[in-house]
Amino acid sequence: MRAMLAGVLLVAVVGAPLRAAEPQQCDVLVYGATPAGIAAALAAADSGENVVLVEPTSRIGGLVTNGLSHTDFRTFEGLTGTFLTFSKRVEAYYAKKYGPDSPQARESFRGTFGEPHVNLAVFQEMIAECKGIHTAPRYRLDDVKLQKSDSNSRIESATFVGPEGERWTIRASIFIDASYEGDLMAKAGVPWKIGREGRAEHGESLAPANGDVQLQAYNFRWVMTKNPRNRVAPVAPPGYRREDFTPVLDVLATGKIKSIFGYPGACIFKAHLPPLPNDKYDINDVSNGLVRLSLPGKNLTWAEGDAAAREAVFHEHQREQVGLLYFLQTDAMVPQKFREEAKQWGWCQDEFADTGHQPGQLYVRESRRMVGQYVFTEKDTEHARDDARAVLHTDSIAMGDYGNNCHGTFHEGPRFGGKHTGEFYKPVSPYQIPYGVIVPKNIMNLLVPVAASSSHVGYCALRLEPIWCSLGEAAGHAAHLARQANAPVQNVPVSQLQRRLHMAGSATLYVSDVLPGHADFDAVQWWGTAGGFHGLAATPANRGQRGKNITGQYFEAYPNHAAELQKVLEPELANRWGTLAESLGLPRGKFPKLDGKLTRGDWLRAMNSLATTALKQPE
Repeated sequence: MRAMLAGVLLVAVVGAPLRAAEPQQCDVLVYGATPAGIAAALAAADSGENVVLVEPTSRIGGLVTNGLSHTDFRTFEGLTGTFLTFSKRVEAYYAKKYGPDSPQARESFRGTFGEPHVNLAVFQEMIAECKGIHTAPRYRLDDVKLQKSDSNSRIESATFVGPEGERWTIRASIFIDASYEGDLMAKAGVPWKIGREGRAEHGESLAPANGDVQLQAYNFRWVMTKNPRNRVAPVAPPGYRREDFTPVLDVLATGKIKSIFGYPGACIFKAHLPPLPNDKYDINDVSNGLVRLSLPGKNLTWAEGDAAAREAVFHEHQREQVGLLYFLQTDAMVPQKFREEAKQWGWCQDEFADTGHQPGQLYVRESRRMVGQYVFTEKDTEHARDDARAVLHTDSIAMGDYGNNCHGTFHEGPRFGGKHTGEFYKPVSPYQIPYGVIVPKNIMNLLVPVAASSSHVGYCALRLEPIWCSLGEAAGHAAHLARQANAPVQNVPVSQLQRRLHMAGSATLYVSDVLPGHADFDAVQWWGTAGGFHGLAATPANRGQRGKNITGQYFEAYPNHAAELQKVLEPELANRWGTLAESLGLPRGKFPKLDGKLTRGDWLRAMNSLATTALKQPE
């Protein structure tokens, strides 16, 4: 199977590719049609910008269309903005095709469990419906031209190499690097890091004592089935050697492996539950397992590597991971019960037809990380002092509800039966992400929503597609505001950016009972991001306490994160809120009076109206 990295055509991508032989110009150039890149392009184009979305491969959607169909989030209340719109459209697809009460619609889990080809179709549809976006697939970044000044620089143009080796230069006012690797950012000379910081650098409990160059491991996210009508038997990958996999027999002999496929542990391949629609499963690495798909140390040449170096990493992971599966399914030395079980599984005939029914993209969990205006660390996911909520960021542009999560950065002992180190999974309360995380220090027209500014531990909380999508959406709106004011991205008024995000249904604070589409969503997000809902509940004894488990890794809403607008506003809270309102420039003389019936919602709506009229916040 050839890697997607080499520019192999997977599917047609909507939008006519621009002619590479002639220089082109646009308002906003987005590099990387990952979910973050698509969200950025949609937000900028919806604001009236002329957007070019450049993708180095042939398949838009990043990992969401390449096998990562079991989305990482904790609660439905944590999904907002473009990703929520996307998931609703996936759910609508299944309801329309199979019926609203069909197993497929139900198994889509409100549209968050889409089959790869369905996710791709939905992303294509969203782009096609948005005027002003031109897609340019199969163009790999080659060079960036800067306009330099004494202290700051601007990107003037970017040059790409097409599938036939043709070169194409395009100029733009604002550039957004939405690639997993931060390739455009690096070409522009923005400072970045790879590896782990030592514990003392940011005071992170999950960091190692000393910094190093270890990188979170990669693996494929296969989509497989046991349905014989759709099942395709795996074949030996290029370079397969039986002797590489015979040591796994010793692990099977210990009795600690109960099945080849299972969930969540005591197996070799994690088949995520609940399953996907149409008898499919998202297959992943088994956390803390005896046999791992993820291969720490074998990805170290990826981040800075050229296309050939990355393809070599791709094929090494393919040889190791598909080879293990093939061995377990076919080798006579594998105990029959395991071999027969493994043979029940195969690739899906209706997925990834052009790449041997396997995903064309490797799961790049972590690569370069920008050193930007704000470095997101473990401390940003911790509780505020004596508070159920995480640290307050009044300049927040996104939020997340999934904890710091690392599949390991090094492996000790034998390939099979050894142990990953650097692995951690930390429950946290929902957290906010400040604007400075996507903003470089000295490049005035660049935003970086994926290779975002963070420590290794901090990045292990940010590195999830719904969060990247939110950061991409914020980057798209910020690009518009910067162009509108002819100002550097560093000078974008965050309050205006937040207002645009809230109007678009994108949250900057987790509020469990006032969700996108609610009449008070804008007001609640504005007030909560200013700090209005901090201090309403004390830190729980069980830090990062979750609600009731729904299924698998998914939970009901986090407790103590509701606005409870129906509650009567008590004098003590009214006094606190009044002080906050005054700090925002609102005149106390116009505050509503407490009468024993005034609710939190009444007060907040009055404040929001007062802020809109008195401060004349622009659209």
